[in-house]
Amino acid sequence: MQTYARNSAGRGDSRTFLMCRPSHYAVEYAINPWMDTSQPVDAALAASQWETLKDAYLAHGHEVVELEPQPGLPDMVFSANGAFSVDGRVYGARFRYPERSDEAASHADWYADRPDDWAFHAPRFVNEGEGDFTYVEGPGLILAGWGFRTDPAAHAEAGEVLRRPVVSLRLVDDRYYHLDTALAVLDDRRICYLPEAFSADSQVMLRNLFPDAVIATEEDGAAFGLNFVSDGENVFINAEAEALGEKLAAEGFTVVPIDLSELKKGGGSVKCCTAELRR
Repeated sequence: MQTYARNSAGRGDSRTFLMCRPSHYAVEYAINPWMDTSQPVDAALAASQWETLKDAYLAHGHEVVELEPQPGLPDMVFSANGAFSVDGRVYGARFRYPERSDEAASHADWYADRPDDWAFHAPRFVNEGEGDFTYVEGPGLILAGWGFRTDPAAHAEAGEVLRRPVVSLRLVDDRYYHLDTALAVLDDRRICYLPEAFSADSQVMLRNLFPDAVIATEEDGAAFGLNFVSDGENVFINAEAEALGEKLAAEGFTVVPIDLSELKKGGGSVKCCTAELRR
């Protein structure tokens, strides 16, 4: 497996990830600008690319658990959207579009089957899980996106459920319809983000909170480079985002490129396929 880094890096903190095989993956409708129903999906290639991502996590010492895919729900492979967890507390999802609404129940049932590990809370407001929520462990801060999918009222609800302060960030470019297409956490204190995806006021908040952030370009965003997963040392990133990969390597991270071209047709990449289970 190809990796590259400017500085030597070892294994990051071990994480547990929830993933869902793309057994029923297809682009059957268009609910984001990346989806084009006229472009066929290679199901076998999508499955192989997903398997490569899973194997990369395992090879770097992470645990992967799986959610059972359900017929008629082609976007279940994007498991990040089904919930958001911090310290064993889980804020469930409620999808904006009816095409995905039944996914929420599958995620809720998964947590309900493990009541000793997880305290699940059903949401009142529309939100799409880790699609629009992420967690910066150092300051114990939730970053939350709104503008296209998640109702901003869900931010306060998530903060109460998860007992953490929330910073609301407005997304303004529909290509970056979820927070995880425009911003990602690198380690306990640093983030990487695309300023142009956010409102002017949100850009000011991000600059004030994260003055040492890695700044991405429009090219990085269009290559789904911000849709990465980092364990603090290793960054698993869409292989297309070569320029951002080089930039992160220069910052001392080991970059693990994963080709997820078929999943990108559905508007997702590495992070979309990966829900972090924070116990």
